[in-house]
Amino acid sequence: MRLKLFFLLFLFSAFLSFAQTKVSGYVYDANNEPVAYANVLFKGSTEGTTTDENGKFYLESDERWKTLIVSFIGFETLEIPLPKSVNYNLKFVLNEEASSLDEVVIVTGKQSKKASENPAIRILKKIWERKRQNGLNQFKQYEYDQYEKVEFDLNTIDSALIKSKLFKGMEFVFEEVDTSSVTGKTYLPIFLNESVKRVSGDNLINKERIDLVGNKNSGFSNNQVIIDFIDDLYSEYNVYDNYLKFFDKSFVSPIGRSGIQTYNYVLSDSAYIDNKWCYNIIYYPRRKNELTFKGDFWVNDSTYAIKEINMQASKSANINWVKEIYIEQEFEVLSDSVFLIKRDYFLSDFALNKKEASRGVYGKRTTLYDNYKFNEQKDTKFYDKVVYNYDEDVYNREEEFWQKNRLEALNKDEKGVYKMLDTLKTVKKFKRLYNLGSILASGYVEFPSINFDYGPIFSTFGYNDVEGLRIRTGGRTYFGPNDLWRLEGFVAYGFKDNKFKHGISGKWLLDKRSRFIVFGGHRRDIEQIGASLTSSTDVLGRSLASNAVFTAGANDKLSDINLTNFGVAVEPLRNLEVRWDGSFRRISSASPTFSLDFNDPRSPTGVSSEVYQFESRFSLGYFPKRQMTGFGVERKEKNDNFARLFAQITKGDRDWFNSDFEYTKLQFSYIQPWQLGGFGRLTSSVELGKTFGEVPLALLSVVPGNQTYFSIYNTFPQLDFYEFVTDTYTSMHLEHNFNGRIFSRIPFLKKYNLRAIVALRGVWGELSDKNIALNTTGNPLEFPLIAPDSKVYYEYSFGVANIFKVLRIDLNFRGNYLDNPGARRFGITGSFGFYF
Repeated sequence: MRLKLFFLLFLFSAFLSFAQTKVSGYVYDANNEPVAYANVLFKGSTEGTTTDENGKFYLESDERWKTLIVSFIGFETLEIPLPKSVNYNLKFVLNEEASSLDEVVIVTGKQSKKASENPAIRILKKIWERKRQNGLNQFKQYEYDQYEKVEFDLNTIDSALIKSKLFKGMEFVFEEVDTSSVTGKTYLPIFLNESVKRVSGDNLINKERIDLVGNKNSGFSNNQVIIDFIDDLYSEYNVYDNYLKFFDKSFVSPIGRSGIQTYNYVLSDSAYIDNKWCYNIIYYPRRKNELTFKGDFWVNDSTYAIKEINMQASKSANINWVKEIYIEQEFEVLSDSVFLIKRDYFLSDFALNKKEASRGVYGKRTTLYDNYKFNEQKDTKFYDKVVYNYDEDVYNREEEFWQKNRLEALNKDEKGVYKMLDTLKTVKKFKRLYNLGSILASGYVEFPSINFDYGPIFSTFGYNDVEGLRIRTGGRTYFGPNDLWRLEGFVAYGFKDNKFKHGISGKWLLDKRSRFIVFGGHRRDIEQIGASLTSSTDVLGRSLASNAVFTAGANDKLSDINLTNFGVAVEPLRNLEVRWDGSFRRISSASPTFSLDFNDPRSPTGVSSEVYQFESRFSLGYFPKRQMTGFGVERKEKNDNFARLFAQITKGDRDWFNSDFEYTKLQFSYIQPWQLGGFGRLTSSVELGKTFGEVPLALLSVVPGNQTYFSIYNTFPQLDFYEFVTDTYTSMHLEHNFNGRIFSRIPFLKKYNLRAIVALRGVWGELSDKNIALNTTGNPLEFPLIAPDSKVYYEYSFGVANIFKVLRIDLNFRGNYLDNPGARRFGITGSFGFYF
C-alpha cells in the first residue's frame, strides 16, 4: 500500500490471563481428507467456528465447557468430551451418514446456484429484497455514538524471541503475553488506540458527518502519523454491499448479489437468538486465490436482517503481508423489527509470509455502537462543516471521560498496554528503535530540540548525464504536524558539471477556515522539463527523469532552471482549491549536446539561447470525496479513491521583468480511479491543452516520454524525451489492475499470487508553422520538432505485478509512428513498491 505502512507495521513487530476452555485440532473424513468449513462449537452455546481449507480449527471461550460438537451436513455429528480446559492438536474423523451418501458429494463440492434446489439461495434472495429496509437505510436521518479501540500485538511469542538481543533490557514487556481466541497463538500487546465519535447522517441527501469527541493511545498521543495510519488501515464497510474494501482490495461480500457466483451456500441450522428465530447459513468460496471469505451468518426469518455474521478471509486470497483476516459482526434488535449493528470485531495478522509458524503483528479493531437516534432533521449546512482547527483537548481527555464513554471496559491486557508503554518510553533502546522507524516512514531525521527535520534522506544521491553523481542535503522547520508555517530548503552539488544547486520555499497559513495560504520560493537546478505536460512551479520538487541512472538512449536533454515563484491559495469550499501565482524563469540548455535556441530579432546575432519569462497562473482544483487529515499549512490525503479535476490558465507577459514572449496557455486534466468490484481497479486520465501565441521550445508542451526503466504513470515509455512537441494536445491514459483475478484462474500460476495489469495510452497534438519557424535556427544540435498530428500516437502494455510481492514488470509496445528516427518498438519498465 505504501512504504510508510510497511515500515510502521514491522517497527511494531521489532518490539496472564487465560480463558477457561481452549481447543484446537483437525477434522478429517474416513478417507483422511480434510473436511473444510465443518462446524465446531461448544455444546449448549453459540460459541463456535468453522474449519479452514485444511480442516484446521481453533476455538476458545471465557467459560468452562465440557463437550465439543463437530458437524457437517452429510456426516454424522460428533460429541467429544473435554476432560481438560486446554486441548490442543486433536484429530476428529467424521463418518458419512448412511442415508445421505449422494448428498455428501454435493455438500462437500459445488452447491447449486438455483433457488429451487438450494434453500440457502432462497433466503439469500430475500436478504437482497429487504436490505434497503434494514439497518440505517430505513430512516431519513440517524445519529449514534461510536467507540473504537485498535490494538497491535506482536504474535507467535516463543522463548527464542524472549531471549533475543533485540529485547535485552526490555524483558518486562513479556509480562503481558496472552493467547488469541481466534488463532490460538500467543501475542504481546504493544499498542492501543481508543476513540469516541458522534456520527450523524441524512439518507435523503446522502451525507454523513463524523465528529471526533476523544482520542487516546498508549504513548504516542501527539503522533499524527500513527493516528492517520490507523484511520487509513481500517475503513468502514457495510456487509450488505456487494464488495467490501479492505487494504485497498475489494472482497466479494457473502451477502452481496455477486455472492452466488463466488460462494457455495449451505442452510445448516435454525435456532432462537435473542428471542428471534434465525437461520444459519454456511458459505465458502467456489475458487481459490480470489478475494473471498468463508464463515457463516444468522439471518432473521421474518425481516431477513442479519443477526450475526463471521467472515474469515481465504488463506489463498491474493493479498500481501496479511496472513489472516477475521471479522465478527453482531446486530441488536430495536422495536422488535429494527436490526442495527451493535459490535464489529476485526482481526488481521500481518506477516512477511503466510507460513503457519511465521511471526508477525496482529491488528485488532473493536467498534461498538450505541445511543441511536432517528429522524431528527438538521440543516444541510451541518453536514458540510469543515474542521479547521486542532482541538488539543480531544487528544487529552481525562480518565473520567473514558470511563464514561467507553462502551465496553478495557480488559487486563489492554490496561497493561498503557502501563507497559509508559515504562517502555523511558528505555533508551526503545527510543532508538522508534526513531529509526520514524525516519524510514517519513524520510526525515528529527531534531526536536531545534524544531528542524533533516531530509528527505531518500533524495541524498542522484545521477544524470549532465551532473553525473549528485549529492543533496536539505531540511525543513518542524514544530508539529499542524504548523501554520513551514520553511524548506536544499543544497546540491554535481560532480560532473562542478556546480552547486539550491532551493528554498516557504508557506504560511493565514486563515484556517478558508485555508488562505501565501507561498513563495526560489530554485536554481538542473531539470528534465519534458517529463510532464504541465510546467512545474515546484521550487523543491524534481522529476524522476532528472535523476535516472540508466536510460534508454542518451538522457542529455536537460535544462538549467532559475525559477522564482510567489502566490496565494484558498479553499472557499471543501475540496475546491483556488490558486494564483506568478513566476519568473530563466531557462537555458544544461548540456553541450542539447539546444534551446530560438530566433530573436532583438538579439545582435538574431538567435538567443536563453528564455527570460514571467508567467501568471490562475488554477482551479476540485477533488470530490477527498478526505484530508491535519489542520496546518500542510495536510495529508487519507484516501486515494477520489477524482482529481484541474483547470489552469497561464498568461505570459512581456511587460513584466523584460520578458521575451506574450502568450496564453489553457490546460485541463481529469484523473479518476474506478473500483470495478471483483474485477479490480481502473485508473483513467484525460489531459487537454492549447497555447495561443508563438513560444520557443522551452515553453512548448512536450509529450512526456520516458527513457527511464521505471513505470511512471501519465508518461509514454516508448517515446524519447522531446520526440513529440506540441502547442495543442489531447492525451488519455487507461490502466487496469485485475488484482489477481486472471492469474488466479491459471492452475500453474495461481499459487504465486501474481496480478495482471493492462494499459492503453494515446496522444494527439499539433504544432503551428509559426512555432516551428521560431525554433528553426540552423544550429547543428537542433532537432526537427514533430507533433502527432496525422494520427493519434498510441502505446499499449501488459504488466505483471506482485512478483516476490514487491516487483512490477511492464512489457510496453509502440503502436505507430514506427518510422520516426530511433523509434523504440518495444521496451520493459518496472517499479518497486509495498502493496497489500
